[in-house]
Amino acid sequence: MLILGIYSLVMLALMVVLFVRLVHALRAYRIKKSYTAALEAPSVSVCIPARNEAHAMSECLERVIASDYKKLEIIVYDDSSGDDTSVLIRSFAHAGVRFVPGVALEEGWLGRNHALEVLADEASGTYVVFMDVDTKIEPTTISQLVSYMVTEKVAMASVIPGRDDTNRASALFSHLRYFWGLILARMSTPAASSSLWVISRDVLVNTLGGFTPHRNEVLVEEHIAAILGPSQYRCLVNTPALGVMYEKRWDSQVETSRRLLFPTMGGMWYGAAAGIISLLFLASPLVLVLMGFITGWSLAQAVGLFYIATGIVTYAVYLRRVWTHLWWLGALLWPYIILQELCLFIASILGYMRGTIMWKGRSVTASPIRVDHLEIDE
Repeated sequence: MLILGIYSLVMLALMVVLFVRLVHALRAYRIKKSYTAALEAPSVSVCIPARNEAHAMSECLERVIASDYKKLEIIVYDDSSGDDTSVLIRSFAHAGVRFVPGVALEEGWLGRNHALEVLADEASGTYVVFMDVDTKIEPTTISQLVSYMVTEKVAMASVIPGRDDTNRASALFSHLRYFWGLILARMSTPAASSSLWVISRDVLVNTLGGFTPHRNEVLVEEHIAAILGPSQYRCLVNTPALGVMYEKRWDSQVETSRRLLFPTMGGMWYGAAAGIISLLFLASPLVLVLMGFITGWSLAQAVGLFYIATGIVTYAVYLRRVWTHLWWLGALLWPYIILQELCLFIASILGYMRGTIMWKGRSVTASPIRVDHLEIDE
């Protein structure tokens, strides 16, 4: 009974922390009103790094071209794709899409960060929007974001995307990347999204020195956001007004989780240990319930059921904000999702230990976050 009591107290504390931090983040990172375009609308460069993205390239560009923002240039960097990505990009030249061919990856650079650096050099807009190919936007998305930044006087913003493909297994059994980002957010590791983020080009190039100081950082957007600090950076959770969604195949999500989970916990042994212990506790209620079918039902199984229900409620709060429908079904899968996350986290740790983490066919090395806050003149 003593062990069960201690276990219950630890689980209760863990679930309270998860729930409170999640609710706080969802409230803090929400756009609370609709923004109208500034009288002197600044120019915007939409920059899209692409590598073997033929499956989603056309839809991505069609959605960007449909934007209602007038002062817009669209630049796509084809990072030496082995499929028809470059052909698809070139086919949109008539719509003003500028194709930038891939160049040899310089030593010491992660492929994606190098692509972002090339795009930043090519961009001429006052603001630069970086977005992934599997991100979907609405015609008003860029207008809303730029108006938000001008009105709120911030240098950078990123959007945690929603999902509208929730009838697919890849969504129902998706990873918890942004869930952890919201819960673990703090000054040194703010919540940030690589799906779509926008930054002042002057700040990026002249103040931060571009991506060169971050050439080998896995969580480059998070690192830059941490440097800018809360006065110059905002994380936003998607709303219908923003209209930022994403679709990602399950195998791609597994690759992403293996690449990001260990760095998310700081890329150090103590972060890995804390992550494994926390995930083991979160997964343990399911083990207790399953044991009931073998050893018989008792108070331990009742405790397990209670904490499974608590986890489902917490996950439901998150999904209801970021999924357009079937959020309740996704929430019911919480016991499986947390077990999946535990396996992915262990795989991420082992992958970095063995040097086997890959992104788009290239090796990745975790780089811990280094934060040195900047003061930016208004």
